[in-house]
Amino acid sequence: MTRQRLSVAMLALAAAACSRSDAMPTAPPPPEVGVLTVERRTLPLSYEFVGEVQPIKRVEVRARVDGVIEARPFTEGSMVKAGQVLYRLERVRYDAAFRSASARMANARRTLERLEPLLERNAVAQQDVDNARTEVEAAEAVYEDARKNREDAVVRAEIGGRVGRTRLEVGARVTGPADLLTTVEQVDPVYVSFHPSSQDQQQWRQDPRSRKLIQPGSSLVVRVVLPDGTELPRQGKLDYVSPSVDPATGTQELRASFGNDDLALVSGQFVRVRLQGFERDSALAVPRRAVQQSLDQQFVLVVGKGDTVQARDVDTGTWSGDWWIVEGGLEPGDRIVVDGVQKAAPGSPVRPVALADSAVARGDSALADTAEGGTR
Repeated sequence: MTRQRLSVAMLALAAAACSRSDAMPTAPPPPEVGVLTVERRTLPLSYEFVGEVQPIKRVEVRARVDGVIEARPFTEGSMVKAGQVLYRLERVRYDAAFRSASARMANARRTLERLEPLLERNAVAQQDVDNARTEVEAAEAVYEDARKNREDAVVRAEIGGRVGRTRLEVGARVTGPADLLTTVEQVDPVYVSFHPSSQDQQQWRQDPRSRKLIQPGSSLVVRVVLPDGTELPRQGKLDYVSPSVDPATGTQELRASFGNDDLALVSGQFVRVRLQGFERDSALAVPRRAVQQSLDQQFVLVVGKGDTVQARDVDTGTWSGDWWIVEGGLEPGDRIVVDGVQKAAPGSPVRPVALADSAVARGDSALADTAEGGTR
């Protein structure tokens, strides 16, 4: 009977042990993450600066003569053509002076015409003829001056463009060229000037291809983003590079010309200027979504030996589309986690799955829609 009880107890213990063994959870498999092998590549670079729209020509409208303004036949802010009348000054005095000069010139010419035939017959002295010729020349000079003053009483636009605000209204007296009446600005085409830093300029000059791009008339693509965020549907042409650096700001002025037949660019307007055409050779770059931010440092997750994840600090440079150029912290051949970053903990094993560049680009497409690629 005792043996029988002992056998039953042993069977119960064995059953309990088996039950506890079956209840113990098994370790989960390592999480799957998408990784990319770092390699050197040539990447396009884009730079962005603040630009200011400037007129190609800006002419100050002034009267050459004095007088009271009788008419101002233009609308402020409107487009005017070269030669269009902008102001009419009172011309009574200039008309009288012109008629007097015309009469004097005509009389001097008639006198000379009478004396020259008499000189051939020795009927008059040579001195009388010389005096008559001098009088004709003096009368002609007075006539030209009077004619010019009479014409200058009508003030016309020297160039075509947008006329500004009038400084003097009808009834005001103009004292002469010292009084500014208004301005006319040529608005098609226009200039957009921007100021890269001396550091950017130095970097461009060190690369032969970049150095060619910062020459007037180069193939550099210059685009403008308007204040509402829309990009101008045409590109500009670099036409001026300042020969010196502004010591006050440490920047160098560059300027591009843009067609402006739709008047989308307004003088004095601030826009964003994007430069495209630069490249970076042998750059180490990672997808932008692979870069994580700590308190004071950026880092990436690297899959090392045994497929174990490690956090590694990196020094990032500029963007190139969906890529972030890394200046330090990575070497060619390093495997970085791109997809599944939230599942990869430093010190833990993972199951890496290689991603192609095309897969990286597809994954970053949504991010590229909300962030500006390739800016400085």
